[in-house]
Amino acid sequence: DPLKRFANKLAPYWRGILARVRWPLHTGQLEGINNRIKVMKRMAYGYRDSEFFFLKIKAAFHGNP
Repeated sequence: DPLKRFANKLAPYWRGILARVRWPLHTGQLEGINNRIKVMKRMAYGYRDSEFFFLKIKAAFHGNP
C-alpha cells in the first residue's frame, strides 16, 4: 500500500514535522533572532550581571515566548 510506505518514510521525521506545525517560524526568522541576540551580546560586554542582559533580550522580543 503506497500510503503506508509513505507514512513509514515520514516516521523518523515526525518530531520535526510536529515542531514545524507548533512553532511556525522559518529558519530565516530564527537566524534573524539569533543575529540580534549576538549583537546585543557584543554590546552587553561588561554588564555586571546576566539578569540585565536577559531583560534586554526579553524587551527586544516582546510578544514572543
